[in-house]
Amino acid sequence: MTGRSAEIKRKTKETDITVCINLDGGGCGGANTGIGFFDHMLDLFRVHSGFDLDVRCKGDLDVDFHHSVEDVAIVLGQCIKIALGDKKGIKRYADIAVPMDEALARVTADVSGRPFLVFNVGLKGKTGDFDLDLIEEFMRALAFNGGITLHINLLYGSNGHHIAEAIFKALAKVLSDAVRIVSDKIPSSKGVLE
Repeated sequence: MTGRSAEIKRKTKETDITVCINLDGGGCGGANTGIGFFDHMLDLFRVHSGFDLDVRCKGDLDVDFHHSVEDVAIVLGQCIKIALGDKKGIKRYADIAVPMDEALARVTADVSGRPFLVFNVGLKGKTGDFDLDLIEEFMRALAFNGGITLHINLLYGSNGHHIAEAIFKALAKVLSDAVRIVSDKIPSSKGVLE
């Protein structure tokens, strides 16, 4: 792997994960976590970000999906952080609203090295066998391990599947925009982004 890319393998008693990312890719790769809906969300993220992304996870799905979803987000966040290096030249801030049928989600990001999550969505229940509250867990682990401030707001929507799709597509577009190289400087008055 070259350029702004990273690969991490992480194994615990609960999960065995490999994530590879290239921020300057063409949206190639795939996801295999054993959780169909989650794979669908990761594929949406890959396609709409344009990042090359390959995610492999063997988790304790007999317990539930929580460990796999959270641990994949931990590793993905770490990969993004490594791939960004010193963040020289990135745009840093981005904001987008994405519709999916009746749902409209807005995601705002600051790729600053300072992690924070605001999640004004209130997703409950399931779509298929996937607990929708795991989406907040995913976003928290991604933000805190990637050093990203994320504000995720559902403006409106009623279908859980559509809301989740709008959020993951918006996340993809906002991160793709925020990590774009737009100069040769570190975008901070401090001179560093940590």
